[in-house]
Amino acid sequence: MAHRDPPGIIAPHIPADAYRRAEATGQPVVIVVQTSDRTGRPLRQYLFPIAAAGAGVIGVFGLVAAFLALLDFAVHTAVTVAGAAGPVSVGGISIKLFGSKRT
Repeated sequence: MAHRDPPGIIAPHIPADAYRRAEATGQPVVIVVQTSDRTGRPLRQYLFPIAAAGAGVIGVFGLVAAFLALLDFAVHTAVTVAGAAGPVSVGGISIKLFGSKRT
């Protein structure tokens, strides 16, 4: 288990020779604490909005692709049914819907 000092202690240990030298000469003991304050936001705060936007874009692309596939299937079905039905007659008037242009 790691040793943890209570909060508020800056230097838990000063080497004995440095302490004795400072005590004998009267010089102060200088303790240097390195801190680095972050400027700006951490990258973690940008990750969630980017992931949500990416998921939304992928969902919209999937929706558009599914819609286009459905339209393609509907057109092919209509062409197949119209080709198989042959001429359509209503009230004695007969019309061939999808026929060749050559007669």
